[in-house]
Amino acid sequence: MFFKKQHSMYESEHTKFIKELKEKTPGMDQRQVEGRALLWDKAPLSLDEQERIKQSRLRQQAYPYQSKV
Repeated sequence: MFFKKQHSMYESEHTKFIKELKEKTPGMDQRQVEGRALLWDKAPLSLDEQERIKQSRLRQQAYPYQSKV
């Protein structure tokens, strides 16, 4: 599918908003990277630590609301 030249420079409202926001708030990219590192980028766990976590998990019955009668 080919687009005409007039449509090749199109920017959506969302793209314009994000560009404006980044221009108004310098350092936003850096804070975004720091936030991601805080929540998602974790150091790998050692094998001993993984085993300890696995053993400390509590088993739950398949249907917790059913009595064991």
